[in-house]
Amino acid sequence: MSENNVLVTGGAGFIGSHVVDILVEHGYRVTVLDNLSTGAIDNLNSKAEFYNLDIREESAYELILKIKPKALFHLAAQVSVRYSVEEPTEDAAINILGSINVCQAAIKAGVAKVIFSSTGGAIYGEQDYFPADETHPQRPVSPYGVAKLAVEKYLDFYKKEYGLNYVALRYANVYGPRQDPHGEAGVVAIFAQKLLGQQQAIINGDGSQTRDFVYVDDVARSNLLALKSDFCGPLNIGTALETDINQLFRLLKKQTTFSLTEYHGPPKSGEQKRSVIDYSKARQVLGWEPLTPLEKGLELTVNYFRQR
Repeated sequence: MSENNVLVTGGAGFIGSHVVDILVEHGYRVTVLDNLSTGAIDNLNSKAEFYNLDIREESAYELILKIKPKALFHLAAQVSVRYSVEEPTEDAAINILGSINVCQAAIKAGVAKVIFSSTGGAIYGEQDYFPADETHPQRPVSPYGVAKLAVEKYLDFYKKEYGLNYVALRYANVYGPRQDPHGEAGVVAIFAQKLLGQQQAIINGDGSQTRDFVYVDDVARSNLLALKSDFCGPLNIGTALETDINQLFRLLKKQTTFSLTEYHGPPKSGEQKRSVIDYSKARQVLGWEPLTPLEKGLELTVNYFRQR
């Protein structure tokens, strides 16, 4: 087992591909496992070795045993909150059972650490205080949030039972280049694509709902720092800043020179009103903090979509 040998599930996806890039840049030998259900070959770093596999399959389990990575970054997931509400069985099959398959293989292969991409907003649910730290009550309001929390609990079990170290990175709302503008999960990508094409973007409800927007390169860096750290447990990765959807729309309107007026559609049922997380523990144990201001991150994202 080489110290530099790492495996990334979901490494052709939006966040996963940025994690792969930073690992390659820092001299790691990276293997990517992805079924391309939401990822894309175009996102893949040419220096990574790629296997088109599903995390639920026996072949994925066998690949991990064969490679024996020193560390495993687990990003492969069903990422749509709304889909998880419509299809909770499928969500659990991928996000819980798929993750168990990956963890079982990690133990058998002697993996030293799993870095798991979890969620901040969806785990905490409607917050009691702002920003939420890691000790905030966990009240997920979607099967997606329930599944991410369940995997964190499994990782805690694997740590106690088998000594498998882990870090669960609880992301805020991640945005940036390569995000899918055709899904419903990435409001920045959806708005950017629409506004650049002078198409009407729909703001759900009155637009006063807030989110904590964290740039994807900052998130990728948190994965690298988590690999190098001795810390074990959950960590929030966000900015501790709230931005409402109306503000976000206006910032993107300025970046894209969009000329149509603001349009509000009906509110989405079950949508959180406010979501913002405290990253001070990540700063303390990883030396991590967000370095990309929202306006700069939006500019980089809009430029990416403009070039496409």
